[in-house]
Amino acid sequence: MKQIIYACLLALLLAFGSCSEAKKEEAPTKPNVILIITDDQGFGDLGYYGNPNIKTPVLDSLAERSVRFDEFLVNPVCAPTRSAIMTGKYCMSTGVHDTYMGGAMMAPSEVTIAELLKEADYKTGMIGKWHLGDNYPMRPQDQGFDYTLNHLSGGIGQYGDWPNTLKRDSSYFDPVLWKNGKQVQTKGYCSDVFTEAAMDFVEDNKENPFFLYLSFNAPHGPLQLPQKYYDMYKDTDPDAGLIDQGMPYPKVTEQSRENARKVYGMVTNIDDNLRLLFNKLETLGLEENTLVIFMTDNGPQHPRYIAGMRGRKGSVFQGGVRVPSFWYYPKAFKEARDIKTPAAHYDILPTIAELTGAKIPTDLDIEGRSLMPLLTKTNADLPERYISRYWARAAPVRYRNVSTRKGDLKLVGVGKDDEGNDKFELFDLGKDPFEQNDISENNSGMVTE
Repeated sequence: MKQIIYACLLALLLAFGSCSEAKKEEAPTKPNVILIITDDQGFGDLGYYGNPNIKTPVLDSLAERSVRFDEFLVNPVCAPTRSAIMTGKYCMSTGVHDTYMGGAMMAPSEVTIAELLKEADYKTGMIGKWHLGDNYPMRPQDQGFDYTLNHLSGGIGQYGDWPNTLKRDSSYFDPVLWKNGKQVQTKGYCSDVFTEAAMDFVEDNKENPFFLYLSFNAPHGPLQLPQKYYDMYKDTDPDAGLIDQGMPYPKVTEQSRENARKVYGMVTNIDDNLRLLFNKLETLGLEENTLVIFMTDNGPQHPRYIAGMRGRKGSVFQGGVRVPSFWYYPKAFKEARDIKTPAAHYDILPTIAELTGAKIPTDLDIEGRSLMPLLTKTNADLPERYISRYWARAAPVRYRNVSTRKGDLKLVGVGKDDEGNDKFELFDLGKDPFEQNDISENNSGMVTE
């Protein structure tokens, strides 16, 4: 009898072990996440959005395969956008309202995407432009990133980016960077250096779920680029075939055309670098289970093609705050398509948290909403909400350069009237996507709301 009992127990234990192994094998693999952001690349600085004069085959291909947010909104300048991405909050509630003079220092008490994902057993990397504080406890390594390779200040060679500022017209080449808090001398053009580091990070963490924040400082000025990429565009007319398309076009000069040529070269260099990164994912067998998000941080700094939109960097009109936003995740987002529902940069944190299973603390008050229903279901929608944007240099100014949007209706603070009262303009973007027709006079109730 004892032998029979022992045999039964042994069979049960073996069966339990087999079930445990099966459960282990069936456990879902957490998705990797790569968030790519470029600096001052406008909505029109892509072939995909109708610009025939720029070469971006890799990004165009990514767009064609992705879920695309057609109305993705950011802040009109760098650091405010980045703080909202990292925290899921309005920038000003994080302490960030500007790009320098203390306005680009995010409160160290803020909970970042990286910190949430570390709690979910992710390896986290930040490469490129941080722009949310250069000193302890505001550095990326203080805010949840295991691996960091970044420059200081808002751009390579700016006054706060010591010692690259001494190099003046060559600061983007062989820059001194900070690797895990230690100064390192690098070799090569900055975007190439960042991409090589990104590929190394992916290689080093291919066995773990990872989150990579790849934040290019290009094509932000100063407009420095390898000669090869300048030569691609030196004889290009950036406005060719665009001015007579029946949409508004900015006033351009020969200087702005030359700026556009350089920007286009810098963007094409990024495009070539992304080909290398995407090939690395494919070679390592990671493409299927990696969410790649591509976006830019605000509109273009200089006047050039911007798909007819009004305004540019610094402005809360569409040209300053509407940016490309491509979400590519073959494992779960099966159908490439455009989403018309307005979404925003602070939606990235809750979306990534839901996708990865990272827990958002119950007492963390964020502004963003998860976009997963839109990403995974073709007929989903989100409840209508207000999406506000703001920026003023140095100190907040009530109602100056502020916009509030609900659905297609958008209110813009445009300064003072002749009597010193706050002045607003109201637009229906569904009928007037270029913000040319102010309808505030006949909709005073909506303006007041």
